[in-house]
Amino acid sequence: FFFFFQESMHAYAANVYTTVIEELMKGKQRKFIAVEQEFFRLWWDMVATDTQKQQVHQLLQEGRLEFVIGGQVMHDEAVTLIDDQILQLTEGHGFLYETFGFRPQFSWHVDPFGASATTPTLFALAGFNAHLISRIDYDLKADMQKNKKLQFVWQGSPSLSERQEIFTHVMDQYSYCTPSQLPFSNRSGFFWNGFATFPDPPKDGVYPNMSLPVTDANLHLYAQTMVANIKERAAWFRTGDVLWPWGCDKQFFNASVQYSNMDLLVDYINKHSDEFGVTVQYATVSDYFQAVYSRNLTWETRGSQDFLPYSTEPFQAWTGFYTSRSTLKGIARRASSLLYAGESFFTQYVRKHPEGSICKCKALKQLQSLRWAVSEVQHHDGITGTESPKVKDMYMNNLMYGMLNVKKLMASIIFDINNAKKNGEVYSSVYPKGSGKPDVDQYVVVYNPLAWNITTFVTVSVSNEAISVYDELGRSVPAQVQSSVESQSTYDLYILVAISGLSYRKYSIKPLNGKQSAFIGRSIKYKRRDLTHADQQSRQLFPVVNNCYQIVFDQNTNLMHSITERETNQTVQFTQEFLEYHVNGDTMKGPISDNYLFAPNASAIPVSKAVGLEVMSGSLMTEIRQYFYSNVTSQDFIYAVYTRLYSVPEGYNEKLLCHRIEQEYSVGPLELNREAVLRTSTNLNTRQLLYTDNNGYQMQKRPFKAYVNNTVARNYYPMVQTAYIEDDTTRLMLLAERAHGVSSQGNGQVEVMLHRRLWNNLQWDLNNNLTLNDSSVVRPVIWLILGTKAVTNTLYRTSGLALEHRPVVMFGALSGEKPKLPRQLQQNSVHDSPVTVPPNLHLQTLSIPGWKYSSNHAEQVRSIHMGKQKQGDADFSRVLLRIRHLYEVGEDPVLSQPVMVDLQSLLKGLGSVTAVEERSLTGTWDVNTLERWKWKTAQYPGKRFFNSTKASEDYKVTVHPKEIRTFFVYFQVQ
Repeated sequence: FFFFFQESMHAYAANVYTTVIEELMKGKQRKFIAVEQEFFRLWWDMVATDTQKQQVHQLLQEGRLEFVIGGQVMHDEAVTLIDDQILQLTEGHGFLYETFGFRPQFSWHVDPFGASATTPTLFALAGFNAHLISRIDYDLKADMQKNKKLQFVWQGSPSLSERQEIFTHVMDQYSYCTPSQLPFSNRSGFFWNGFATFPDPPKDGVYPNMSLPVTDANLHLYAQTMVANIKERAAWFRTGDVLWPWGCDKQFFNASVQYSNMDLLVDYINKHSDEFGVTVQYATVSDYFQAVYSRNLTWETRGSQDFLPYSTEPFQAWTGFYTSRSTLKGIARRASSLLYAGESFFTQYVRKHPEGSICKCKALKQLQSLRWAVSEVQHHDGITGTESPKVKDMYMNNLMYGMLNVKKLMASIIFDINNAKKNGEVYSSVYPKGSGKPDVDQYVVVYNPLAWNITTFVTVSVSNEAISVYDELGRSVPAQVQSSVESQSTYDLYILVAISGLSYRKYSIKPLNGKQSAFIGRSIKYKRRDLTHADQQSRQLFPVVNNCYQIVFDQNTNLMHSITERETNQTVQFTQEFLEYHVNGDTMKGPISDNYLFAPNASAIPVSKAVGLEVMSGSLMTEIRQYFYSNVTSQDFIYAVYTRLYSVPEGYNEKLLCHRIEQEYSVGPLELNREAVLRTSTNLNTRQLLYTDNNGYQMQKRPFKAYVNNTVARNYYPMVQTAYIEDDTTRLMLLAERAHGVSSQGNGQVEVMLHRRLWNNLQWDLNNNLTLNDSSVVRPVIWLILGTKAVTNTLYRTSGLALEHRPVVMFGALSGEKPKLPRQLQQNSVHDSPVTVPPNLHLQTLSIPGWKYSSNHAEQVRSIHMGKQKQGDADFSRVLLRIRHLYEVGEDPVLSQPVMVDLQSLLKGLGSVTAVEERSLTGTWDVNTLERWKWKTAQYPGKRFFNSTKASEDYKVTVHPKEIRTFFVYFQVQ
């Protein structure tokens, strides 16, 4: 199951929990904090004895063991999507509450590379009282430290502002590890258990680099060293309480030697507190924040600005990881999207087909395998691409395994609903485009996981172009077939689908009979053009048009020339080129790029000297295929762009499809120490101002900043889902299906880093196999939207989600000659009552978590106390529902309005709602009993607790801008 985790876990993490629990039991003063549940749960399920489990319960009750954050992992903040952050937090919190009745209330986000403004909002919504971060720009931290501004009340969301603010502590320059320098010895201090060597620990128990032990002879010197460091740090904070983190990465695997040395120091300092002017105690994060809170000071507030990007030194900008391991970033997002579809699909099945033949417990395990895989890859050394190839393969394998499980589950649900055996239909498994060559006479089932009506194209690989497509009622469906980009021998069939919210439709693909055939895309190939000799004076322009845009290409160069937005007749000069940053891999020669860092040694260099062009045109779509070669005679292209423009026949909703310029890129394999970017240049006067999103939740303004060193890299930002540039009238929007680094290095320009391939000789990178020698070809997709601010405002949120959650396509083969369609399927797909929300809301979650805990806290604590939690099956009656408002206050005159939702009518397709409980973000608190600490600010000098607006008795809820509301919903038993 988890090969790497097994190895690292049994050896290292198991030692940590086993020895720490044992040591905590030996001394009432000792304490410990634990963060990532993935490791703890594996220890709990596979290693812990009954005695150890009892001890954990006792230590939690005494407050000597404390879980902070409590998610599966400590997630990255730059390149993760809000949905996946919520998932991994919920996954960990559900386990902690079910097992211990414990609810984390503090964060410990010490290691992510830069801090997003989404995080304080999420932690506030989860019921946290304080947030703790560490990695922010070195120069900014130095300034804040000097002015005692490392602590503040952060209002991460401009729309939710003080309602979801949170007290935030930034760690000082020493960060989260104990300083190990000893002035009186050339050995290190405070790290007595040495360096973790697993899976083969030394037989004699002597680990490498064990610190100088505390003895009678050095006790006073040791204490002086510790006190001096404490006092240095005290000067940087406003209160007399100093958080002194004791530990670091991979410590406490041998906890007895840690605690026994520390006990001596703690006792000695406290005995001589008059002399030292300091008392020390073991503490948890909550002990520390409680001490600061009780000082009752008035704190400054910080608005919605984030702490990205992050630099540790003048030439160390941590902006490379925004793109590192692009394939892993892409798969992680596809997995997340498939999980989202699978959850709502299964929830509907359980609600609508109580007599169904699928084993629900097995189905839940299939979903859980993907929940776990998507959760773990959000780790700050996961989706970031900052892990070794071996660990990357583990993440990939777990994601692929989970995806296969959920695809199997979805296929078996359809099989079951349609009672396929009676109709002579055979369902094969589900497989995505390109991984199989379904022959003609088959059908596809297409599920729309969004709670809106969607009109879009799905692509199916076919072996013949003479085919027709029909819907459930035998009506012809618009489709276009053309030679495939991928291979010479197959064709791409684009089917126009119109599907209501959370519903599926079934389409038959048959050999041509009669007149109703799919449109055929015809190819025109243009001569390869030598860019070095292109005649700049004479342009040979030709247009490609749909109802929204006219895109003009120049036959002299085979490059794009301009785009006209047809409604306003606004034309924007528009060119795109691929460039590469050449980077250094030799530490002797200067700064290096690696998995984390981006250190370009000059401006980016254009890569291709020649461009080939092919235009596939058909009635529904025109695809422009551009191939970029290093020179006119090169055999193989190094880059390609496939640009698709869609046209929709009468009677279909074209709003989103028509405004979408879809681009798919093929990049790689790159040469070593190259970082590939696509630069789009326009004549918009943007003043080099860029906007990028935080985690697909909110936008950040990114003015270009000039620095003494490393200006290019320090002006790179993460684009998780959205980025745009604009002038006074027109906006160019980019929407992505995986994270990329993005920057505006010139007026009217935006560049996206698509791929990196690096090697360097930094010893640390070599030891950890972190050299990113990634020879893959990546195929990212970006949608472009061009238009007025007003028009793009109404489109970009829904379009971003339509790209994120493209319909799930499942294939089946028709085995009978003319199988009759089951009446049930026609009902299900055409007339059922779909789940639909207005376009400014998003159905963030519709799932059956399966938790066994009671939502009444007193009852839950009581049943844990009596040991009742262990028995019983998963709970299938509780449905988890989240609704998110997509807009900021004042962003749009219509879409920024609050929305009243009637939960009973929204969910009527699932049955009759009998009860709704509003919960905290991860489900563990009843919002009516949740009272977070209110920290005093100049704005609000009186301390007060927050209460949110609650759902009324008649199941009507008003959702305000940017709110994420979480509910448990219960239905009448059928």
